[in-house]
Amino acid sequence: MHVLTTEIDQLSLPAELAQSGAVLTVGSFDGIHLGHQKLIQQSIARARALSYTAGLVTFAPHPAAVLDPDRAPQTLTSRQIKLDLLRAKGLDLVAMILFTGKLRDTSPRDFVQALCDKLHMRELWVGPDFALGRDRSGNLTALTTLEKPLGFTVHQVSYVTQEGRRISSSQIRALLAEGRVAEAAKLLGRFYSLRGRVVHGKKLGRTIGFPTANLQVCPDCLVPAHGVYATTVTVDGVQYGAATNVGVRPSVDNGALSIEAYVLDYDQDLYDHEIELSFVRRLRPEMRFENVQGLISQMRQDVVQTRRVLKTESRNDHV
Repeated sequence: MHVLTTEIDQLSLPAELAQSGAVLTVGSFDGIHLGHQKLIQQSIARARALSYTAGLVTFAPHPAAVLDPDRAPQTLTSRQIKLDLLRAKGLDLVAMILFTGKLRDTSPRDFVQALCDKLHMRELWVGPDFALGRDRSGNLTALTTLEKPLGFTVHQVSYVTQEGRRISSSQIRALLAEGRVAEAAKLLGRFYSLRGRVVHGKKLGRTIGFPTANLQVCPDCLVPAHGVYATTVTVDGVQYGAATNVGVRPSVDNGALSIEAYVLDYDQDLYDHEIELSFVRRLRPEMRFENVQGLISQMRQDVVQTRRVLKTESRNDHV
């Protein structure tokens, strides 16, 4: 998969794709949830039928970070996780366009013209509420008026619903904010995950027999609600179970938010390793204990429950 990261007026197709038309889909694609996946899969199938390039256009940062920075949501996928998920879908091309004030003010016609001229777009596949360009004025109705002049066609894909509700990134964020990671996984089609580097923490866990990996993640990524979770940790391509605490350690110091994973059946040094943490199920809220013995007793129970959950629910679906 070819990846372009650039401003829209600097887009340029790789030579091996330049002789083909392209079927493109455009959007933020935060989370790459089941709705996104349907759109991507159908656009790829269409590209294969036409012997065209299967491409996706997305943005960095999330457009809301430029349009309304005070209300911008935390993201469900870091840039690298998003690219890895998209790579697994079989796309030929991902264009990650830098979202700037200039792009915000670009008219729908100029935006689509760039896709046609620079990426050879012949078909644009979108969802029902799609809109692009200045003030989101490039909705489906507006885009159809550009088809003939610019030489492309628009195709609409229906929503994906679950229990009568449309799957959306905002719905998934709300579930994660409540710690409902198992429900979020059903909408994502995989367990929600964070990726980051293991950094030095307080090192208190090792003094009570539960050494933890303290995960440092991107500041814009959404961290699920405080609590203890049954999780999996992927280290150098190998997956392990882990009991993970998200919170402020009320029994210790009520400090800054931390993500601390006690990795099961693993005794190697993880400092400075990049790992991926996938949330399978929330076991309990974060708690304050009156003494260390109470904390140790509860952690033993958490480990037992984590093993039980992972035995029945975990699957090897990490990025």
